[in-house]
Amino acid sequence: MNRLIGIRREDINRWERRVPLIPEHVKELKKKYSVETLLEPSRIRVFSDEDYIKAGAEIQKDLSPCSTVFGIKEMPLDVFKEETTYVFFAHVIKGQAQNMAMLKKILEMKSNLIDYEKIEDRRGRRLIFFGKYAGLAGMIDTLWALGKRLQWEKIPNPFRKIRQAYRYESLNQAAEVIDEVGNKIKTEGLPDSLVPFVCGFAGYGHVSRGAQQIFDLLPTREITPQELLAIGKQSKYSKNQVYKVVFKEEDMVEPVSPKHCFELQDYYDHPEKYRSKFSSYVPHLTVLMNCIYWDERYPRLITKRYLKRLFSSGARPNLRVIGDISCDIGGAVECTLKATDSGNPIYVYDPLKEKIADGYRGRGPVILAVYNLPCELPRESSAYFSNVLKKYVSEIARADYTVPFDSLKLPESVKNAVIVYRGELTPNYSYIEKFLSPEMSGVSI
Repeated sequence: MNRLIGIRREDINRWERRVPLIPEHVKELKKKYSVETLLEPSRIRVFSDEDYIKAGAEIQKDLSPCSTVFGIKEMPLDVFKEETTYVFFAHVIKGQAQNMAMLKKILEMKSNLIDYEKIEDRRGRRLIFFGKYAGLAGMIDTLWALGKRLQWEKIPNPFRKIRQAYRYESLNQAAEVIDEVGNKIKTEGLPDSLVPFVCGFAGYGHVSRGAQQIFDLLPTREITPQELLAIGKQSKYSKNQVYKVVFKEEDMVEPVSPKHCFELQDYYDHPEKYRSKFSSYVPHLTVLMNCIYWDERYPRLITKRYLKRLFSSGARPNLRVIGDISCDIGGAVECTLKATDSGNPIYVYDPLKEKIADGYRGRGPVILAVYNLPCELPRESSAYFSNVLKKYVSEIARADYTVPFDSLKLPESVKNAVIVYRGELTPNYSYIEKFLSPEMSGVSI
């Protein structure tokens, strides 16, 4: 089989500098498995063309000799060639309307599509992901946004020293600055108007753990959701500490019927039997980090209606910033009305007017909703991703894609991520067909 793979340049925006395979692993694949690599030239890629040439790869605009092409984000329609295998984050499994034209093109070209998002183990856990780095970058940017907001409110605060993640040369450099901020909180304390300072983390997976890793550089004490509800009744909270709360499913929702108890699997299977109880926590939060998976079957964390009530009370609410790392438009955080990029990452949602304004000034919470946060830490996130992906590259490259799908020899986790095979949706993804019809072209789930 053809063991020549391609890596296309990323062009979704100027911030996307990540790569699926770093030069070190390209060199390793060539030495161990005789996998040769061609790359499209790129001026923004975090690793230079010269880095790849030194690793034994070739740089050329035309990737048509490659039977397999790897990328990160969605690809333009003119990229797709006949009978080629494409591996990238396609964002089609929810029937996303904006990507149905791309999916149609892949089908028309009788090509193959493997989606990183669906490379999972037998328990449904993702094996190749950037989630942790979305959390890391998202927390850095949220603290930056907080500093901007508090400065506008004329509240002295140590967070104003923090910059966006992409403005640091490395994650370590960012961590050093946040550690300094933590030391300042520990020695000088926070203004009384910010005490107790509480950051809530909705979710506890890879994204949440990445965000917590950054937050924990501050002098942090963890409290439970139950302790948070009692926070206004106690005076033991220190200005020399910040507090974090991690919310699990049982903290965020409750059964609609008082006769039923919360059961995690039942919630996953029948979310319509549950309702959100998250609003009871929100008045006590300074910052909320949304790190959960959400689709329209599930209750929201925060609704527009609730925020309208909260900000109509007269007193300024504690909630300053929502770091919506999950970035589902109108999703778990209903006031996330648009995705942003690193050049213009935040906006303020005015709950009374139900409108947004770019920046950090105005009534309402600041929303951070950067579409592709891991690109703000391109070197570290690429190295992590590549280290996992390299284990599958040889088998993806040497597979015989002329045989019937049932006979296709790929690792089970990868085969289950084949969305399109030889121009046809595979059985697990046949449901996407309904989103390809003209009458559904503007609808996604």
